[in-house]
Amino acid sequence: MTTRNRIVLSSDHAAVALRRAIGAHLAAKGWEVVDLGPQTTDSVPYPAQGAAAAEKVASGDCRFGIILCGTGQGIMMAANKVKGIRCGVCSEPLSARLIRQHNDANMLSIGARVVGEALALDIVDAFLSAEFEGGRHATRVDMIKALEA
Repeated sequence: MTTRNRIVLSSDHAAVALRRAIGAHLAAKGWEVVDLGPQTTDSVPYPAQGAAAAEKVASGDCRFGIILCGTGQGIMMAANKVKGIRCGVCSEPLSARLIRQHNDANMLSIGARVVGEALALDIVDAFLSAEFEGGRHATRVDMIKALEA
């Protein structure tokens, strides 16, 4: 498979089960899943997990990334420190669709203590099925990119 079909998943200890469910869901849809997350619920630091996934996306090794922690907030903050990453936390499908369409987000963060599995899969599908609209949104994304310079 090409990079276009590769997606990286990572999480901390709070989201192991949900990350695995998302990985199985994506694999069934034909994605090549690169899973960097822990295999047990022993405590691991979410900043390291978020940054590792973000590096895979920023380098071009993976097209998208999905990261999870208890709220989705902390791991998202870490991922967004990596140049080239635009990651948002989503708790419902509309926001997931809009961060792709309007912000050209390349990573999605989900809170495993916030949403259940069925909703999380709907959020993932909304994110991955949406396309960046460009136009006026491209100007704004360029402004975000300029902040990294």
